[in-house]
Amino acid sequence: MLHNLFARLGLIPPSHPLFAENWHHFKRLDQNLPLSAYEFVVFDTELTGLNRQRDEIVSIGAVRIRDLRIMVGDTFYVRVKPPKALPKDSTLIHRITPQQIEEAPSLAAILPSFISYCGRSLLVGHYVGLDVAFLNQACRRYYGAPVSNPCLDTMRLAQTYTEMQWRDYHDRFRMDLSFNLAALTSQYGLPRFTHHDAYEDALQTAYLFIFLVKKMHSQGIVTLKDLYNSGQAWRKIFY
Repeated sequence: MLHNLFARLGLIPPSHPLFAENWHHFKRLDQNLPLSAYEFVVFDTELTGLNRQRDEIVSIGAVRIRDLRIMVGDTFYVRVKPPKALPKDSTLIHRITPQQIEEAPSLAAILPSFISYCGRSLLVGHYVGLDVAFLNQACRRYYGAPVSNPCLDTMRLAQTYTEMQWRDYHDRFRMDLSFNLAALTSQYGLPRFTHHDAYEDALQTAYLFIFLVKKMHSQGIVTLKDLYNSGQAWRKIFY
């Protein structure tokens, strides 16, 4: 019983071999390499709602980044049939209808393929804490352990980058700034994709992540450890 609790908290290796392999790998992760040396999986989920006690993942989308480049064609997208009926309010947001997921697999059925897709990549998301919370809830439910992959939050990265800019400009106390994905896409002139679609939001976030990392490189943020240390003024970049 105690072993299961520690595994669920990520304190000891999980019993599932796929999760155990990642747990050991990330315990030895070298944070001193250039950011271009790491592989990232940028992901997003669409949900039936925001309550972790009753809501579920309804789709997962992800893209891979190597050498700070999006790997076109190396993507992941799946719709999921939740155990309960799809709430109408959620359909208005993500536009996934009950008919579209009638024959979709369960979350338990697709989790192994998504975990395998992520492999030893670092995970990236916009306000990633929400996505990771639902992902880990499912992983604990079906496999008794959370994912071990470190996660980076592009919302926190954007806040950190903005703070760097404020050091040199007079508008450091502007109150009209927004750090949502759509606003940042417009502010930085990035390619636009459909919002509230798990795959296209993942692609949107990937463009934002690469933009921010390259901009922060000129400020001396070169390694993974630099990126971690740069975010200490905000709550956290890593999860």
